[in-house]
Amino acid sequence: MEIAINHDSCINCGRCIKICPSEIFEFTEDKKAVVVARRIKNCIVCGHCVGVCPTNSITHSSFPAEKVHKIDFSQIPTAEQMMMLCKARRSNRAFSDKEVPQEFLDTIIEAGHRAPTASNLQQVRFTLVTDPEKIKLISDYTLSVFAPLIKALDSLWGKIFVKPFAKSLYRYIPVFKKMKRENAKGNDMILRGAKAVIIIHASKVTKFGCQDCNLAYQNASLMAECLGVSQFYGGFVCSAIKQDKQNRLNKILGIKTEIHAVMALGMPQFKFVNYIDKKDAIITKL
Repeated sequence: MEIAINHDSCINCGRCIKICPSEIFEFTEDKKAVVVARRIKNCIVCGHCVGVCPTNSITHSSFPAEKVHKIDFSQIPTAEQMMMLCKARRSNRAFSDKEVPQEFLDTIIEAGHRAPTASNLQQVRFTLVTDPEKIKLISDYTLSVFAPLIKALDSLWGKIFVKPFAKSLYRYIPVFKKMKRENAKGNDMILRGAKAVIIIHASKVTKFGCQDCNLAYQNASLMAECLGVSQFYGGFVCSAIKQDKQNRLNKILGIKTEIHAVMALGMPQFKFVNYIDKKDAIITKL
């Protein structure tokens, strides 16, 4: 890895010094020049220095010219447009029979990939599932994980010893019983007939893998909304994964890293025409 500064064009603004998380840059003692002062191996390859330099005076071997692009700020949505997107985004489970265009799926994944990651490790991985049989396997797997738990909770001993201390769990028992009945009829109530599923996963040795994956999910979710693709968070699937100590879904899909987020996608039967106010935000000011 190589980092260099073109002192003929550098205006010594110090932006690279302020922005570098590894503190690689510093001023000379006389404040007349910016230099690469720290060991380059401390660099986390985030590209902040190249991205912030107003005169393109910093060259970084990890970011050749073809990887550096000018930002067109006119293309960035206004605060009002961004807020409207956040207000409009819904978990729409009413999917149509239409396939999600591959270019839409590619763009959604690209948006997820653009999300920040801790220490810029970029260890987030995406598995795109569009095979109907494999999507059904995900739903079947989810129900199979919860079946023994529901049976135990619904037993006499469960009602005597568990229910008094975990009443909230018992509201899911009729839900899962219905899901199981409908699944036997060919009605998928886990993924709701999704035409695509994006599984977001990261290495187990990545300390912030869960956070990184869910940041990626949020980016992808908002992009899906922009494209008119309906989607919802596969919470039941994620809960089943946490319960399953044998990691069976990983084996079914050939995923060798840890799954942290699941997105079910499809083209909508219809769009929501109204947004609803949420409860007032709970804000503590210190």
